[in-house]
Amino acid sequence: MSDLIQIKTEARKAAFARRKVAHQTAIPGASGILASVLAGYRGVPLAGYMPIQTEINPLHAMAEAAAYGHVGVPVIQGTGQALKFSQWEPDGAMIDGPFGAQIPEQTRYFDPEILIVPLVAFTRHGERLGYGGGFYDRTLEGLRAKGPVLAIGFAFAQQQADSLPMEPTDQPLDMIVTQDAIIEIRD
Repeated sequence: MSDLIQIKTEARKAAFARRKVAHQTAIPGASGILASVLAGYRGVPLAGYMPIQTEINPLHAMAEAAAYGHVGVPVIQGTGQALKFSQWEPDGAMIDGPFGAQIPEQTRYFDPEILIVPLVAFTRHGERLGYGGGFYDRTLEGLRAKGPVLAIGFAFAQQQADSLPMEPTDQPLDMIVTQDAIIEIRD
């Protein structure tokens, strides 16, 4: 195992522990600030995610945004491939997808301009540590090649790290929203 892989593995382990505690002590309404951020982009196609394990839940904010335009969720196409996003409706029929996340029973794909990104850890500089599959890095790279995309990391504040091991292929976040703050990333 390479040094970078080992460092990322250790960073993920520590971050998962912090996220678990944050999830266990979370109060209702964690997506309120995310909803207020998204209100400024009404009608812009966006994609969120169906929370799994101890991820912070964006569904309330996504449901509010769905009243004004397309909202989607990721559909994994396969290992080493970018994600596709299928239109989601708050009361739409869902089925089990890969990794335990729900996906729409009927897929209607589109390209989002705003992406709410789940994560394991983040820094105030827009660095993100995910699960290690590279799905969001490949996806953001492809979407950004087509045009501007706003990547919003959504996490518990306790998931913040001082630094994270990064690779050249890691795509930065443009903003991070937690249950109690908005962190704007400056170049």
